[in-house]
Amino acid sequence: MKRDEDKKTKMRVSFDLDEVLFVFPETHKTEPELKFPLNKIYKERLRLGTPMLINTLQELGYEVWVYTSSFRSEAYIKKLFKHYGVKFDGIVNAERHLKEVQKNSKHILPQKVPSVYHISLHVDDESIICTQSRQYGFEAYQLDAQDDEWVDKIIKYAGEVKHKKILQGALF
Repeated sequence: MKRDEDKKTKMRVSFDLDEVLFVFPETHKTEPELKFPLNKIYKERLRLGTPMLINTLQELGYEVWVYTSSFRSEAYIKKLFKHYGVKFDGIVNAERHLKEVQKNSKHILPQKVPSVYHISLHVDDESIICTQSRQYGFEAYQLDAQDDEWVDKIIKYAGEVKHKKILQGALF
């Protein structure tokens, strides 16, 4: 019973990894590289502001998930982000998506369907995921280019989505 109540009262926000949270220092501002030898194990670079954004969203009462089409293991993702002081509430990688969402369906579903996991807002760089969002029952925020205000914009948009969900009776 408690778990069902949590689904109703907490809004879930998910982030794609590649080109959203993981970016290239040549094109985006990034968090400082992890110290040796961790930088040899975890080569990905986080978009500047990622730890602050995720921790702020969680402090504001949101559940924060990763929903990626990559096959990086859940353990790898958890360990990498732990070094930045981040703990996700849930992780969906390509393997989990294929097992739990696509299953044995003959109809090919999109590579991400956040609504299956009760995710209300998904942040992604791919326009196809964002355009399919309404059809599959979730809101999307498209993020790709360098944007110094991305953290504030996503916090604001998450608040707007949450307010809309409350008005619809989907939360609380």
